[in-house]
Amino acid sequence: MTNTNRRFVLASRPTGFPTPQNFRLEESQIPQPAEGEVLLRTLYLSLDPYMRGRMNDAPSYAPPVNIDEVMIGGTVTRVEESKNPKFAVGDLVLSTNGWQDYAVSDGTGLARLDNDMPHPSLALGVMGMPGFTAYVGLLDIGEPKPGETVVVSAATGAVGSAVGQIAKLKGCRVIGVAGGAEKCRYAVEELGFDACIDRHEADLKEQLAAACPDGIDVYFENVGGAVFDAVLPLLNVHARIPVCGRIASYNATSLPDGPDRSPALIGMLLVKRIKMQGFIIFDHYESRYRDFVKDMTGWLAEGKVKYREDVVEGLENAPAAFIGMLNGKNFGKLVVKVS
Repeated sequence: MTNTNRRFVLASRPTGFPTPQNFRLEESQIPQPAEGEVLLRTLYLSLDPYMRGRMNDAPSYAPPVNIDEVMIGGTVTRVEESKNPKFAVGDLVLSTNGWQDYAVSDGTGLARLDNDMPHPSLALGVMGMPGFTAYVGLLDIGEPKPGETVVVSAATGAVGSAVGQIAKLKGCRVIGVAGGAEKCRYAVEELGFDACIDRHEADLKEQLAAACPDGIDVYFENVGGAVFDAVLPLLNVHARIPVCGRIASYNATSLPDGPDRSPALIGMLLVKRIKMQGFIIFDHYESRYRDFVKDMTGWLAEGKVKYREDVVEGLENAPAAFIGMLNGKNFGKLVVKVS
């Protein structure tokens, strides 16, 4: 332990893409736990697209990060000091320390982890919120059936890679959309997708149509934008669209140019009886998390689900890594190894 707590706070709200100037690195004394509290030291910090929305001062499913407040984020932490009988020094726990070295907690919301787990960061990825998001969104909303065609955007990301592999386990034909030839090769050769389309290609629509000769039954939406435009004409009657994110428009400051396409979308949903449903994973922990842990633990142990991490060393590099993620530069689940 040092005597200093480093933390990144929100210095200003971004207009468009975030910049390093939107974050400020501060140093302060390590907080001291009171009776009933524990001092947590951050080992790993998760960086996720949802954080971009929390930087805006706009209504959403969760309150925004306030100016001069520590940036939000899921963390794997170690108990450094305990004045809470439920936790011992050395315990490994899942928490929401955010972008900082240390935090104090009264124990609310902390989840115990196996102190001897060889890869604690997996609790932020395939065995954590992203994996759980893929599990619930695909199985509960997408309802894939053997022989159906499933398309997933951001196919090699933390959520998309799990979606595609679970769909394969359910007997589906899986088509990914990812950013770049290397990611597409990984989706096919390592994750077992049937095909993967580079979203940067000028003929994205034509390539996707060729890869889906029988149309699309389930589209797992992470991106929006041009990818959704390519998917929409290929949707089958009774197709299902779990809406997890829309990263293509997270940094937009205005509506896209062109005519209002909402009537065409609504007409397509009506005529083809398509189910399009957004979901927030925090609503499902009580009812589905235990099933997820059981299934995903088994799939990983049997080698049926693979994962990839993009690990950045050092808290000081979190802003640059976060901005890079919004530009598609990460490859796999993005985590910061803090200590």
